[in-house]
Amino acid sequence: MRGQRLRLLVVLAVGVLAFVPGRFAYAAIDHPLVGTPYGTALDLCVALIVLCWMASTLTRDYSWVDRLWSILPAVYCLIVAADAGFGSDRITVMAALACLWGVRLSLNLVRRDGYRVGNQDYRWIYTREQYRPVAFEVLSVSVISAGQLAVIWLFTSPVHQAWLHAETPLGWLDYVAIVAFLVLLVLETIADGQMWRFQQDKARLIAEGAEVERPFLTEGLFRYCRHPNCTCEQAMWVVFYLFAVSAGGRLWHWTGLGFVILLVLFRVSTRLTEKISSERYPGYSRYQAAVPMFVPNPLNPRRRRAQPVYL
Repeated sequence: MRGQRLRLLVVLAVGVLAFVPGRFAYAAIDHPLVGTPYGTALDLCVALIVLCWMASTLTRDYSWVDRLWSILPAVYCLIVAADAGFGSDRITVMAALACLWGVRLSLNLVRRDGYRVGNQDYRWIYTREQYRPVAFEVLSVSVISAGQLAVIWLFTSPVHQAWLHAETPLGWLDYVAIVAFLVLLVLETIADGQMWRFQQDKARLIAEGAEVERPFLTEGLFRYCRHPNCTCEQAMWVVFYLFAVSAGGRLWHWTGLGFVILLVLFRVSTRLTEKISSERYPGYSRYQAAVPMFVPNPLNPRRRRAQPVYL
């Protein structure tokens, strides 16, 4: 109990020392987003970095950012849409799509009991075991809290480009983006449903003491790539950037950094997921050899040869 109180006092002290001077220093920086609605979103992002790190350290639960992941893109877009008085069709559409995406992800997290404190992502537990305590705390503040929240802010930033060119009417590229985003959203919802039913059946078999013949999912959309939900997730935010292209008339803009970094993040995190799966399930390596990670390739000869092995 005494150790917990000491940790609480230390974290609160560090949080205050980091936040108060940092807030004044940040306010003094004359960056290009000062006075813009997306600058307000950046202020919120900076505050949440401190709060998430404090919550993670106090509770030993490192999934606080995971719980915000489905909420913040909609919040950031709504901040910009409200500033525009919901008078820009493009910004309003972007906010609506971000809200739909957030509802899907939030509901998926709710049914997995992800909002319960202590029920954290197993990858953080695994990673914590690989690091010394001090090193993991550095990782916690730099990557888990600051890094992830910065990425969320970045991949939502095309709405800022849309705000800068709010007078530009919707064009054909916007309609392509809308349709593509919705199709990907439906596919991701299907993949989530398939994984949920599989995990429920697997849990039921384990509870009944029955043998689990297939410890990982290889059917449905998972027959074509190992992580169809992640494929759709990445593609949706690439598509989201198309609104910025349509608004500004430029193929590349700094707001495209978000989806680029997101692709790298998914690559790294999925590698970790598969490392853990390979350690748990000896047959997973055959599935990896036969089915691509993200992009389906029906012409892959390895898939045809290995299909009887892993299915």
